Amino acid sequence: MNPKMNHLQNIFSSMDKVLIAYSGGVDSTFLVKTARDVLGDKVTAVIVISPTLPKRELDEARKIALKLGIQLVEMESQEMALPDFLANTPQRCYFCKDHLFNLLKNYADENNFHHILDGSNADDLTDHRPGQQAAREQGVRSPLQEAGLTKNEIRELARDMDLPNWDKPSAACLSSRIPYGIEITPSLLKDIEEAEDFLFKLGFRQLRVRHHGELARIEIPPEVFDQVMGNRSEIIKAFEAIGFSYTVLDLKGFRSGSMNEVINSYGSK
Repeated sequence: MNPKMNHLQNIFSSMDKVLIAYSGGVDSTFLVKTARDVLGDKVTAVIVISPTLPKRELDEARKIALKLGIQLVEMESQEMALPDFLANTPQRCYFCKDHLFNLLKNYADENNFHHILDGSNADDLTDHRPGQQAAREQGVRSPLQEAGLTKNEIRELARDMDLPNWDKPSAACLSSRIPYGIEITPSLLKDIEEAEDFLFKLGFRQLRVRHHGELARIEIPPEVFDQVMGNRSEIIKAFEAIGFSYTVLDLKGFRSGSMNEVINSYGSK
């Protein structure tokens, strides 16, 4: 057996009733499936619904949970009422995760869950992830991280388990498409969701639409640049209907967390 997988199973063996933050992505799905293999019905997944979660992601998460027989609880998030979150500083993720884990902690206390877990993996330690500080402060554990499992290793194990989303591209909340310092509003989130939905309907899988006011910056893998240009007219028309005056293709291509590239200069101007 994979030694890291064995380590992960041993982590679960030391637990009792667990509550897992679930998004429908490969990490949290793999975490829930592995936990259930060890602990059975002592595992419950929770998905937190918010304007920052695209409806397509919520629908897919529900379908996967149903297909795998995952016991799923849905909660409404209130992060759009948090001034510190809406201010959109580089610590935005901290305030969001702190709120989310508070919701889970209250639910866990009321329903006698002994552990709260999230799907952070070993690769997350190399990026700007203020949400992990919130997890530590709230006593949330990250078993995939504890076992040293990277994203690629999780994908391989998920494929071996025949999980339906083993090759699903990484996702992130819609607020991550808004430059730091620009206030998060429902209108901006709606624009981003509509723009990305249009590109997904064209068949693209890995993408981000970054919102820069009147300008939409499309991040997509370089190997499909030709496909973007082949649909150039349709994309421009759709984005103009959403409200973007300008649509640009980022020549660096898709990269997760690209908004973090400007963190060092944030607040220095």
